[in-house]
Amino acid sequence: MTTSFYKKLDGWPAMVVGIVVLGAIAYFGFYTYQDLQIERSNLLAELETAREGNYSLLQQVREREAIINDFQDQIGKIAGTVGTLEKLSQTDEELLKKYSKIYFLNENYIPSKLIDIDPKYVYINSKNTQIHTDVWPHLEKLLLEASRTSGLELLAASAFRSFDTQSSLKSSYVFTYGSGANKFSADQGYSEHQLGTSLDFTTPASGAALLQASDPGYKWLLENAHNYGFILSYPSGNSYYKFEPWHWRFVGRELATDLNDSGKNFYDLDQREIDTYLIKLFD
Repeated sequence: MTTSFYKKLDGWPAMVVGIVVLGAIAYFGFYTYQDLQIERSNLLAELETAREGNYSLLQQVREREAIINDFQDQIGKIAGTVGTLEKLSQTDEELLKKYSKIYFLNENYIPSKLIDIDPKYVYINSKNTQIHTDVWPHLEKLLLEASRTSGLELLAASAFRSFDTQSSLKSSYVFTYGSGANKFSADQGYSEHQLGTSLDFTTPASGAALLQASDPGYKWLLENAHNYGFILSYPSGNSYYKFEPWHWRFVGRELATDLNDSGKNFYDLDQREIDTYLIKLFD
């Protein structure tokens, strides 16, 4: 019996060891699992904190970008304003003044830049054939286009006239026509010709006469001159001089186009409204 009992106990040590080992594994596995869970939770918390930190950082970056963009806009506006002021300071404000019995132009005034009109566009033996240098490219395009599209040969009969030249011209008109000269000729200091931006047109067919309302060239100018920045200074019914279909003045494409589209005349506008176009005069 004793021998049988001990035989039964022979397997217990291994079983006990196995149970102890399994228990230990279970114990340590359980606590390891808990540790892993805790570590996981900690990592998730750190990740969330990092995410919130990144979001906060992202918000700060966006705010800084907005501030930088705002500064860039302000700098751009300032630069634009400075550029505009610089451009205005370099543009002669006299060039859009309403002369012709309204404003007096100083006797010493001479345009800052004058150039001879290409002789092929000048009527034979004409005098006073200089024009403002910045007007010439626009005038040349007008003359070329009139010839190209309609076969018209428009010519300059008279452009820039100084104060003294206008004085001599007016005196000769007064001598010939008496007080009637005031209906078609400006006194010295009141002539658009002194600005260097106006000219009188003629054609070879007109001879010594200036362009008339019946001439095809006048009709072409009425329809197209605004595209090159020119306007008819003294249309029919104006309150300054008699109708002068030959006399055209450069005021810039924008103003000329707006006048054409609205059916208004240059001298109908208030000077303050006209002055707003000065910045784009030669554009």
